[in-house]
Amino acid sequence: MDSTAGDDTAFVRFENVQKSYDGEALVVKNLNLDIAQGEFLTMLGPSGSGKTTCLMMLAGFETATHGNIFLDGEKIDNTAPHKRGIGMVFQNYALFPHMSVAENLAFPLEVRKINRSEIKSRVQRVLDMVELGDLGDRMPAQLSGGQQQRVAVARALVFEPSLVLMDEPLGALDKNLREQMQYEIKHIHEQLGVTVVYVTHDQSEALTMSNRIAVFEDGVVQQLASPTELYEHPKNAFVAAFIGENNKLIGTVTEANNGTCTVQLDNGDVIKASAVNIDGVGSKTTLSLRPERVMVIPEKDMPDHMENVFEAEVLELIYLGDHIRTRVRVCGDDEFIVKVPNTGAGHHLAKGRRIDVGWSVADCHALDAS
Repeated sequence: MDSTAGDDTAFVRFENVQKSYDGEALVVKNLNLDIAQGEFLTMLGPSGSGKTTCLMMLAGFETATHGNIFLDGEKIDNTAPHKRGIGMVFQNYALFPHMSVAENLAFPLEVRKINRSEIKSRVQRVLDMVELGDLGDRMPAQLSGGQQQRVAVARALVFEPSLVLMDEPLGALDKNLREQMQYEIKHIHEQLGVTVVYVTHDQSEALTMSNRIAVFEDGVVQQLASPTELYEHPKNAFVAAFIGENNKLIGTVTEANNGTCTVQLDNGDVIKASAVNIDGVGSKTTLSLRPERVMVIPEKDMPDHMENVFEAEVLELIYLGDHIRTRVRVCGDDEFIVKVPNTGAGHHLAKGRRIDVGWSVADCHALDAS
């Protein structure tokens, strides 16, 4: 799949890149991907989808079986990793345990023969940036996991690289600290304007941090777009299911025209949807619908724009503070989720109660049947 941004000013470019470890199966299949200077691009996908392999080829730790990789217009396929001038942040921090924090940060500068006074000022500058300005004399073992990860980020930035690669850097942190670090890395990126290529399997992390996200599956970029575009307009059933929560209904297309279609489900219910990725009348399709786009409709209060309305039975209610996660039986599906906003008044939902639920054509996407 061609995933290029379509211009000749790409800072990072993958050109027809393939990777095989055994000479037969391709882990990465014909990747064409352009990354702009200053962009924060996330490679997102499940384990084995090819995203980490792409990062390792860019870093120089793996070699492409076919194709070329360019950095700032220069082909880097035969350039040693340490000569690519790339900062790296890994999940396991990879700090030297026998060196202090300041010594860890000074190391990449000493290797580059930077003078001593410049090293001292740069180390202090990045320590202040990650809010560890007074911990330079500490040893890594004396720091918390979050502090160690901050040092790892600082070490990747201290020699002022034009490109920083991050491989699941927050995977070892607890939920609250992980969320805090997401915002910190995002703010550092905005402050410095450095190009970041980030790998994760966590879709909420990708949505929070990225300018664009490349969704990988089976060695192919399934969709490359902004977080908003991916969530609101998934191009296929895999992306719809992988990015955010998603109700999935399977049916057959009975009509299609002017960008909309009519779909008959196996239980006989008929739904009108936006035709995004269908094969035409008579073909199977997966309907994708976000739980927060489904409305519980008060009796005798039918919104004008609600083209799809069905009676549902409440099976389960989970109170989550800002909303009530409501599982209902509707359209032959017992796992259909509705996120009902907690407005205080509520709809007096109760297990076993029958309610009307509805959604618009625009919010219901007819996608491929896979």
